[in-house]
Formats: sequence, C-alpha cells, structure tokens
Amino acid sequence: MERPAVKHPIIVARDLTRLYQFGTTQVVGVDGIDLDIGDGEMVALKGNSGSGKSTLLALLAGLDRPTSGQLLVADQDLLKATEEDLTRFRREVIGMVFQSFNLLPTLTVAENVALPALLAGRKRQFVDRKALELLDWLNLSPRKDHRPAELSGGEMQRTAIARALINDPRIILADEPTGNLDSTNGQIVIGLLVRLNRELGRTVIIATHSTLVDPFATVELCIKDGVLEDTKCHEQV
Repeated sequence: MERPAVKHPIIVARDLTRLYQFGTTQVVGVDGIDLDIGDGEMVALKGNSGSGKSTLLALLAGLDRPTSGQLLVADQDLLKATEEDLTRFRREVIGMVFQSFNLLPTLTVAENVALPALLAGRKRQFVDRKALELLDWLNLSPRKDHRPAELSGGEMQRTAIARALINDPRIILADEPTGNLDSTNGQIVIGLLVRLNRELGRTVIIATHSTLVDPFATVELCIKDGVLEDTKCHEQV
C-alpha cells in the first residue's frame, strides 16, 4: 500500500511479515506491511480483535521478531539485532503500556516504577528521585508505598505509565490501555498519553478499539487480517 513520505521517520517498515507455525498450520500475524511513522506523531492503530494490532506492536517493541522484511525503529535494525541489542532497545528506546497493567504484585508502586531503570543499571538515588517525580506528575504520590492489589484500575494504569516513562523512552507503545478501565479512567489515561505526545514530544502509538484517542491522533492506521488498510477505521471497527 502506497503511503506519503514522512519527514524524519522514527519507524520504517518495508514488507514486514510475521508468520506463526502451529504444527502444519501457518497463521499470519502481519502480512507485508509498509509503514513510516514520523518522530513525534500520535498514532491510533485500529482494528478488530485478531486483526494484527498486538502483533505489530510486539514487533515494534522488539518483543517479537519478524519472519521477513525490514524494520528500523529509532535507527536500530531490529531484524539484525542480537538478543542483547533488543534488551537494551526495550529498556532505553521503548516504553510499553499494557491492558493488563503487568505490575509486580509484591512490589510497591514506587518500586514497580523504578524497576526498569534499575535493571538498566542506573544509580538508585537518581532512579528513586525520578520515580517520585513521575508519581507526583501522575497524582500518585499518596499511593507510592501501596501494592498493586490496593489500587484502583485507573491507578494501576497510571503506575504502568510512570514505569514506561522511567527511562525517558522516545516511543510509547500502548496496547489497549483503556481496555480494563471505566470511561472516566479511560479518558484520564488517554489524556496522559496525549500530554506525553504534545508536551514532551514523545511518539505515541495506541492500539485500541476505543474512540477516545481519535480526536487527538495525528495518524490513524487501520489493520485487518494483518494488512494495513486504506479503509476508514470506523467502517471496519
């Protein structure tokens, strides 16, 4: 599918394909995707369940490897990257926000937020200060010593956003970030992601069924059966 050239692309994919083999059955995750995302865009990635949204995000995050094609993210070739390269890439370049929050239940809010930076080898004093700054920005300071089971869904997702930001990533990838939230908390979470894009210049890609992000998206992508479509998203979602 032909798309206009993008100035200063931070993501470039060419004929990007991910196939999964289950016994004698081959399942297509994404199929020959060509994609250019400019630095600082706010992207709404729309599509029905099983359309390939999560697969595409996993490839962009370096959580999965393409079967074939080309994929450059923040000038890093993810097809040629070693496992060590991918680990460093995920820690330094990408911030992930998941529908299921993925917080560690035995750690406090502050400890969950700090963990990726500590794993990246940053100094504890700096990390603790940065974590508290993020929790203050997200109005979570009173909850810093609580564990995930003591939080509301909205508070857990805001904690996950703080964790995604601790290493100052250039790209935020959010996979159905409002899927487990009520409408009020969903709006709050989308508002925070918009602020990251507008105020801090982060490239934000949100895979979602929700229409909450639509008014703020600078790019709208629709995926169906692993293929990016020219069809208007509201016609298929």
